[in-house]
Amino acid sequence: PERRLLGATPRGPLVLPPGGAHWYVVREIGFPDRETFMASYDLAAAWLDGLAEETGIPPTGTIIGGFSQGAVMSWALGLGRGRARPAGIIALSGFIPRVDGFELDLSAPPPVAIGHGTYDPVISVEFGRQAKTILEEAGADVLYRESPGGTPGPRSIGRNARSPEYRPWCE
Repeated sequence: PERRLLGATPRGPLVLPPGGAHWYVVREIGFPDRETFMASYDLAAAWLDGLAEETGIPPTGTIIGGFSQGAVMSWALGLGRGRARPAGIIALSGFIPRVDGFELDLSAPPPVAIGHGTYDPVISVEFGRQAKTILEEAGADVLYRESPGGTPGPRSIGRNARSPEYRPWCE
């Protein structure tokens, strides 16, 4: 709101049916296709590292987040073994990925904000609840919200970010 934050929104590199940008092929919800996930993870990690170099804003000053597959990639980039920890993670209607050969590091997790629609028809709210439990057990400061509808979609991100309860979380 005071124009002191930088927003950057990468698009998934894949164009797949039914259309739009994707980060990986979906064969089963909760378990991204290994080949496409790992390739996109490497691209996203290089992009995020390059953003830090270009802007001079280190990972510790960066909050990463996304919706649906973007949330999955945010979990991966924020909690992936060997990755620098961001200042926080915002995950809307996603899940913590389970991919052969990909390892999470849950030691010293950053603060996280999780939003999920109670009646999400694509990614069950149970994935959001599971992420909440996993991160709380790892010692993270977790802000968890369920919306009564299907998904807290991208249009609600800006409105929610200005909400009084989110504001201290981002400062």
